[in-house]
Amino acid sequence: MLSVDEKLRMYFTMLCIRRFEEKAEELYMAGKIWGTFHLYIGEEAVATGACFALRPEDYITSTHRGHGHCIAKGADVRKMMAELMGKATGYCLGLGGSMHIADLEGGNLGATGIVGSAIPIAAGAALACKLQKNNRVVLCFFGDGAANTGAFHEAVNLAAVFKLPVVFLCENNLYAMSFPVKKAFAIPDIAERAKGYGIPGVTVDGMDVLSVYEATKEAVERARKGEGPTLIEARTYRFRGHSKSDKGVYRTKEEVRMWMERCPIKRFREHLLGEGVPEETLRDLEKKAEELIEEAVRFAEESPELTIEEARRLVYA
Repeated sequence: MLSVDEKLRMYFTMLCIRRFEEKAEELYMAGKIWGTFHLYIGEEAVATGACFALRPEDYITSTHRGHGHCIAKGADVRKMMAELMGKATGYCLGLGGSMHIADLEGGNLGATGIVGSAIPIAAGAALACKLQKNNRVVLCFFGDGAANTGAFHEAVNLAAVFKLPVVFLCENNLYAMSFPVKKAFAIPDIAERAKGYGIPGVTVDGMDVLSVYEATKEAVERARKGEGPTLIEARTYRFRGHSKSDKGVYRTKEEVRMWMERCPIKRFREHLLGEGVPEETLRDLEKKAEELIEEAVRFAEESPELTIEEARRLVYA
């Protein structure tokens, strides 16, 4: 059972993810962040619930839509914002940007812009954990589109055969870019694929942070005991487009509105109020999250940019 304090930490984490993404979008529109990125707004419950089931020393692998994973794993939002703004104080000295943030000290083995490419990395990291007998677990985030890559099948099969300590978490937000899941799969639940590998498969409400937490906690405990991987499918929804260039013509306003009514932060707020948490306590956390992200922006804006000489030294092929 989670304590009230633990649930409040969950709520604060979800707020930080939402505020970080909203501020990043605002900075992009103001011309202070270049390129593109993939916002996690609407999916906060998945990263938060899953990462809260881990120990600090456990690992995660992330995706092109990875800001939420990074924050939920305990990253410094100042260094994250600096990375997005191309500053030398960022996690990757401003060279990785939105899709390639890594925080090795915090257990985040890195995000990647190549769909599905982190899945075999997670299996490899889990194999290392097993050989080193360090009792660590790897949590692998990936999207529904990545579940149709060859890398997914190879990695899950290897992990199942060797009973590796890894949890495969598919964030099914219904669209791979603009292609709907209902046209990409011949099965109703992606988690059903687990049967082909002889491992458990679970589908959960990805808009409910506690449901995600419970499913991941069980899978992590199973992995840590040496019983092998689990495939979790979290049904969720991104409130924004696939990326900043997405015109959103492939989904209806009614569909978006319906999912926004199921906002994971709003739902969890109502849950906390129902458990007797004072409104003032929640407002204080909301204010604290706002202030933290504003501080992150100030830190990033005041940070130096990497020199051309340093960039050339650090980038190689």
